Amino acid sequence: MLSAQKPIQIQETTLDPVTFEVLKNGFVNLVDQMAEQMLRTCYSFVIYNRDFSCALCDAEGNTVMQGTQDISVHVGTLHLTAKAVLEDFKGDIHPGDVFLVNDPYRGGTHFCDTRVILPVFYEDQLIAFMQTNGHWADVGGSNPGSFDVKSRDHFGEGIRIPPVRIYSKGEYLSDVVNLIISNMRVPKERLGDLRSQVEAAKVGQKQLLELIKKYGLDTVLTAFKEVQDYVERLTRKKIESLPEGTWEAVDYIDMDPEVGDALIPIRVKMTIKNNEIYYDLSGSHPYISCFLNAGFGSALSGLYAGTKTFFPEVPLNSGFYRVVKAFLPENSVVNAPEPVAVTGFCSGAFEKIMNACFEIWSEIMPERAIACSFNLEYLLIGGYDRRNTSNNYFMWYDWMAGGHGGRIDRDGANATSPVFGVGLSVQPCEGQERLSPVITTKHAIITDSAGPGKYRGGCGVEKGGVLTEVFGGVMSYCCDRSRSITWGIKGGLPSIPQGAILHPNTEQEQFLGTIFSNVKVNKGDSFTRPSAGGGGLGDPLERDVNAVLEDVIDEYVSIERARKDYGVVIKEIDRDLDLFEIDHEATKKEREYIRKNRNAWLHVCPYEVEKMYKNGEIDQLDVIRRYGVIMDYTTNQVLIKSTEQYRKSMLKRTLAYWD
Repeated sequence: MLSAQKPIQIQETTLDPVTFEVLKNGFVNLVDQMAEQMLRTCYSFVIYNRDFSCALCDAEGNTVMQGTQDISVHVGTLHLTAKAVLEDFKGDIHPGDVFLVNDPYRGGTHFCDTRVILPVFYEDQLIAFMQTNGHWADVGGSNPGSFDVKSRDHFGEGIRIPPVRIYSKGEYLSDVVNLIISNMRVPKERLGDLRSQVEAAKVGQKQLLELIKKYGLDTVLTAFKEVQDYVERLTRKKIESLPEGTWEAVDYIDMDPEVGDALIPIRVKMTIKNNEIYYDLSGSHPYISCFLNAGFGSALSGLYAGTKTFFPEVPLNSGFYRVVKAFLPENSVVNAPEPVAVTGFCSGAFEKIMNACFEIWSEIMPERAIACSFNLEYLLIGGYDRRNTSNNYFMWYDWMAGGHGGRIDRDGANATSPVFGVGLSVQPCEGQERLSPVITTKHAIITDSAGPGKYRGGCGVEKGGVLTEVFGGVMSYCCDRSRSITWGIKGGLPSIPQGAILHPNTEQEQFLGTIFSNVKVNKGDSFTRPSAGGGGLGDPLERDVNAVLEDVIDEYVSIERARKDYGVVIKEIDRDLDLFEIDHEATKKEREYIRKNRNAWLHVCPYEVEKMYKNGEIDQLDVIRRYGVIMDYTTNQVLIKSTEQYRKSMLKRTLAYWD
């Protein structure tokens, strides 16, 4: 229910401005030093490539400060896991204690995101919590990497760690830790990551006590409160300048595997009233039969991250969370109850929530508008490494960059980290090849992957590989948007479907789709997969013809798609010398032809489109961008229900903005 009362006015500060600013930035530096410690001491290559976050929380578990490169989904949940520790151990927390938790039903994200929580005391008074969160490459379960699409519940996804004490009054509880890591693959690596996170938390503790030594306990605790109040005050002031009202958007997960043809809607309604933001996701689908569901904490974090994207100048802490309220219906794809599987939330519900928020905020703040961005994906290969006599178990755990959506005054960013966590690094191929028997054979920007628009989306990337000395190898994939293809807004067009391919460019080539687990792979097997580009923003026929020419020269757009998507006819003079020429007269005619026919294309019978595709009259991008038809590319069959839903989306986001 929306409150009719105006929020209470917050006293701006009792600290002098200089002390306030010094401590505010001191807290940021403190968290960044924790991050640096983790980066330099972790064992997992995944964590080394920045799939981790840290935070300083107050004695009530509220986030006081995050770092400068933390992953958005982590930061939006760290206060919840701190509060879970307080709830379970109230009155039984002591100096020297350290706690561990990865429970997605207690405010976490998925089991791989494992949090170390260290309470900080000053003269026997609990004053804060230091928290470090790292993505452990494996936490057990039925598949290497702990991603099992077929799991209906969490028992196949890895070991569930509710808040548990691993240090008691300074004493290391080796039996507890051994019980946990013995249920994980490569336990020595997991133990190394755990020690890294504990030491990083101690770095934060040391830095905080140094600040107290310099400024005094009362001043620092006052700064804890006032930093949160400052963010709340700043956020409310930003909202105050915006119109009140209600906006709605919907995005989709590709499917429920037990249902097949039908996109899974995630409906986001957002209301601005009384300087507060209220989200209502009550129209979202019930939870589905695979791991793409989100738990309460990760869905809430998606709303925080989607909103925060449009307020980049506002720091993120619990002051922000006071302003952003949400209703997440129980037993839904955005609030799945235990023991429903949620490990794939990151590729499923989370980024759909974020992109739906992007569309809503693009209407409210058009000067910061952005179209849909590519979908986060993880490809995992596990097995035994037989490149030497050690025969160690390995985990090749990879994610890709892709394209962000076109923006209101410029193209989307090419080959960029996913909106899930723009602090993520692209993993260096050389490091992967040193650690695992997998060689990268291709890593390149994909021509025509950018969603066309007046401002096109960023380009996606294709990455291929081949297995070398591997025994007992299995492959799993966590992704989406082979059907709910990355969409454009304000007249923009979609990108390309995502999905992994086994044995590419051979007679055994097989499209495996976006979610699969436990596919056997052997020495010599090859694979590839694309990441989508971002969706386009604005009518592609309004794109400057010279910008299209530059895209062709840069090989972001092919000559064929320049004509089909942008109506720009380009002649190649000399590719080696980058000599091309625009045929302006032919371009004028082509654009007139597209304007005349494009509305009708989106109403052609889907089965007729399927027939044209199978006959080779049109290609995959014609199917998607011209006809708005969704197909299953493992069978090349049209998906009628998915097409109806996707076309409805295109009619609203694209056709409605054409002349």
